Amino acid sequence: MDDAATAPRRDRSAGPPGRGATDRRSAEEGGHAPASARIEDALAEPVVAAVRDLGGYGGLVYLRSRDRRSLVLGVVCGVPRSLLRSWWRVPVGGALPMSEAYRRAESLWLPDEAAAMLRFPQFTAALPYSFASAYHPVRVGGEPVGVLAVLRSAAREPLDGRAVGAVLRDAGRDMEERLTEYARQVSGRTGSDAVAYGIDHDDQPVSVRLPTPPAPAVAVGMVEWDLDSDRWSGDDDALSLLGVTPAGFGGTMAEVEARVSPDDLHELRSSRREAAGTGQVRARHFRVLAAPEEDGRIRYRSVELWGHVVRAEGTGRLLVGALVDTAGGATAAEAAERLPDGLFSLDQDGRVVYANARCQELLGCALERILGHYPWEVLTWLRDPAYEDRYRAAMLSQEPVSYLVHDPRGVWLGFVLYPGVHGLTGRVFRTAAPAGSEPGRALTPAGGGAGSPPSELVATARAGALYHVVQMASVLTEAVTVRDVCRAVAEQLLPAFGAQEIALYTIRDGRMHLLWESGYPRGFLDRFEGVPLDADLPGVHALTTRLPLFFESPEALVDAYPRLVLDPMNAWSFLPLIASGHPVGSCILGWSAPHRFTPEERSALTALGGLAAQAMERARLYDAESAVARGLQEGLLPHRLPAIDRMVTTGRYLPGTQGMAIGGDWYDVIRTGRGVALVIGDVEGHSVGAAAVMGQLRSAVHAFAASGRPPQEVVTHTNRLLAELETDVFATCCYIELDPETGRALAVRAGHPPPLLRHPDGRAETLDLPGGVLLGVQADAEYPLSTLALAPGSVLALYTDGLVERSGSDIGTGIEAIRRCLARSRADSVEQLADQLIRAAHRTEDRPDDVALLLTAYG
Repeated sequence: MDDAATAPRRDRSAGPPGRGATDRRSAEEGGHAPASARIEDALAEPVVAAVRDLGGYGGLVYLRSRDRRSLVLGVVCGVPRSLLRSWWRVPVGGALPMSEAYRRAESLWLPDEAAAMLRFPQFTAALPYSFASAYHPVRVGGEPVGVLAVLRSAAREPLDGRAVGAVLRDAGRDMEERLTEYARQVSGRTGSDAVAYGIDHDDQPVSVRLPTPPAPAVAVGMVEWDLDSDRWSGDDDALSLLGVTPAGFGGTMAEVEARVSPDDLHELRSSRREAAGTGQVRARHFRVLAAPEEDGRIRYRSVELWGHVVRAEGTGRLLVGALVDTAGGATAAEAAERLPDGLFSLDQDGRVVYANARCQELLGCALERILGHYPWEVLTWLRDPAYEDRYRAAMLSQEPVSYLVHDPRGVWLGFVLYPGVHGLTGRVFRTAAPAGSEPGRALTPAGGGAGSPPSELVATARAGALYHVVQMASVLTEAVTVRDVCRAVAEQLLPAFGAQEIALYTIRDGRMHLLWESGYPRGFLDRFEGVPLDADLPGVHALTTRLPLFFESPEALVDAYPRLVLDPMNAWSFLPLIASGHPVGSCILGWSAPHRFTPEERSALTALGGLAAQAMERARLYDAESAVARGLQEGLLPHRLPAIDRMVTTGRYLPGTQGMAIGGDWYDVIRTGRGVALVIGDVEGHSVGAAAVMGQLRSAVHAFAASGRPPQEVVTHTNRLLAELETDVFATCCYIELDPETGRALAVRAGHPPPLLRHPDGRAETLDLPGGVLLGVQADAEYPLSTLALAPGSVLALYTDGLVERSGSDIGTGIEAIRRCLARSRADSVEQLADQLIRAAHRTEDRPDDVALLLTAYG
């Protein structure tokens, strides 16, 4: 085999991965940012202030990613980074509070778990803990660049939403000013184009420590002890610890011993022998007299002596060292060692920083083995995810949590966790298990013995280890079409696992066809389009063997597939998409940096592949049904409008983007015995049934109009027909019969939005024509007739409500916007004018209703 086949062959068109945003832009602009310009420095103080002012325990700042697809955690304070690992990167389009605050540019206040569940069930399912949270969009130069979040204990006194908003706005303004200055440093620009430049993040979050309450200063004094002559000398701090003054201290050993508690004289004298024998003194502990109390009572303070022996010319052996005030530290440790229960401390990240002797005995593990580790990593019998979840529950709720553990020796242990913003203190003790108890269950206080846990223990929290699976399942329930599913999978998997590229393939006619890709170099995937199922490719093998493949380096992938052309990634996963035992396709993910796939991550990715496959198969069936329905609807709309002297007409139709995307909007232009009928209508609903009713109404109107009936009779007969059909649907209609010779028109309106008329001078008005009820509501309803006069050069616009309805505003606002657009337009033809009027609706991705437009230029 030649070298080209055995060596990694990489497509380098995408450039080297992993460069930071600042470095990339600096290279493009020929300069570089100041070394001191770090984005976390601009964020740290405002987020800490927001946490303090809201009485919270944690703060987060999310920043947009370079591709604007994700929000990436930039700064975190008060909460360990590891606890939020699944939330380091979230999709901008996700149903999450931080995403919504960013998209809507509005603050959010969720005072408790119930409020979070009501608005964001997916978020609560993934973080099922009781806490309050507030979110505020961060804008720079009017452009959204991120979100500030503050976490607060739900058990604390509730806050008023207005007070929360005021604090968030102040923090947001401070953050905006600092980010603007940072952006100007990075870009070297000073104008308006500098703001928001460089405000993005694709790196790991930076942890900022919340300020700790000021602790008493530890007094330390320097001493010298001549071991041959027993002479002492010390600086002012050392003499102060001994309770003497420089003027009153003669430097003899007798004076030092006079200040030491009689019970500890042996300890002081033994330190002399230790120094002479070993050349050093380590933590010799004794008590010295302190200044007497006002009532004359004697008071002692604890000190430690540390030092080492040096030989100085003319002085012999000299102990040079320090006298340390041990108030707090050593005393507290001694107290903990005397407790009958085990006591341990975890740092904010969950690692052990202290365990007393009783704790080591109960756990069967020496401190040296567990120190600096997560307890559930070292002790195999604590590796149940439920135990780690109790730590998560304590840290996120900031309330005590308890649970039972059955250790390998058959002993039941009770654990109680007491959280704080800088870590967690735990208590462990032997206990008799209550009837029906299970490991990991919350402890229920029983009895009043020394081993009973306190009564304030909280209930068990649900596991959060399967966040990604829960989140994906929730999102995919709302995905309807294959495109919806592909978009949802990409938006969830890329941010959740930190991948940079994704490709989704499906099987069609025994070959693999690309459905969706993101992050790949342009044209890279063209060579793989339509490959057969016997191709020697990992994506194909994952599907045919129904086993996921994971490669943690380019070398590993090339070893398995020597002839494969690689993209500029450094790790890959190839997931089979299998639905109900039926192969659907493959999902390929790529990471720009080497990536180690943990067993938990492999399991989660495999499960997510199954969810995606089920959703994909369901969506394919839906798309097939939708295609049939769209064909029916398109067949019912006019393919070509008639050419009529002195009139130019054009129509537009846009389906909705939600649900079946099939509606009942229609338009028509019909020759009558007296002129030309211009018709537009809208059947309620979005289904095949609505399209069928639309076809019936259009045919009826066409027949009535072509027979020469006047406008009132056409609408009246159509209304009676719909009422007799007993379809349980209603319709709106606007019918205008125009005489091309004179420009006179007769109009009838049945519950439909009013037409718009642009006069030859460019002035546009809404024709507030009197109308009747919707078609199909009342069989004998009457519809008033209106008269119009169109001057040569006029343009008449008929439309359905989908063109003018917008979420959050009334229909009148939308009509006025279209009227202004009609008046301002300088289009050369009705075709261009129609495109301009419908463009706003066309740009709306989330369009709940279909849109119909009929324009008529009279000349």
